[in-house]
Amino acid sequence: MSLSDYLQQARKTHTAVGHFNFSTADVLRAIVEGAKEGGAPAVMVGTSEGEADFLGVKETVALVKAMREEYDFPVFLNADHFKSFEKCQEAIDAGYDTVLIDASKMPFEENVALTKKVKDFAAGKAEVEGELGYLRGSSEVQEAVEITPGDYTKPEEALTFVQQTNVDRLAVVFGNIHGILTKQEENLDIEHLKNIVAVVPDVALVLHGASGLPDEQVSAAIKAGIVNVHFNTELRVAYTKGIEKGLHPPAGGKPGETTPYKYLGPAADEVKKVVIQKVQLFMR
Repeated sequence: MSLSDYLQQARKTHTAVGHFNFSTADVLRAIVEGAKEGGAPAVMVGTSEGEADFLGVKETVALVKAMREEYDFPVFLNADHFKSFEKCQEAIDAGYDTVLIDASKMPFEENVALTKKVKDFAAGKAEVEGELGYLRGSSEVQEAVEITPGDYTKPEEALTFVQQTNVDRLAVVFGNIHGILTKQEENLDIEHLKNIVAVVPDVALVLHGASGLPDEQVSAAIKAGIVNVHFNTELRVAYTKGIEKGLHPPAGGKPGETTPYKYLGPAADEVKKVVIQKVQLFMR
């Protein structure tokens, strides 16, 4: 089955396929193990441009291939929020299964043109996601981020965008932001999402920036038509806390540990716990 097949299946069952970012092999393994043990039918793993540069594009493809074979589990590799045709081309040529060409900050016509260019290049080689709307924030812990309805994906533009680009997936904005907020509540506008679904019922809709959202809001978005949900910041936080705990254990532990797998292993286990919880949420 292709990624699109799994997303179509998710639409029929009002569930979602999870997407989790990684930049190290141990986190990738934790994601794959967590998705499989959590009962997910498949999982998407992604690298941002920064994560791909750190790990290496070809190395990333090789790692995912190895994990897919070792666990005998459907794992789809995504180039997440790649901003240029050249970076998307590099990922596709290296063997990524899919790319998100994020031209959402460009004027609408330029977004359409660049997304279509990537889609045409990817034909027969990779699936393509486009993004429409202004998704604020960044994949980190932040106090507050300004969110306005003017940032939301406009339903009428979504229809034109999908018709002109023929994308496989569309990332939409309806109150979501990247990252976790500590001094502000984040609220999804489910009615606005439903308006988008009504005009583009056949394209797979993607929720980015799900980290920090209450479970009930994620579930409501899935029931309303989201079939793909992205988490990154929550995994980063879990991994970092796990490393800190490993390097500075509670009383009775061994402080000053210098053997990487002895503190990275437990940190990856914390990531795995998050993934299991999320994929089970997606299937409720």
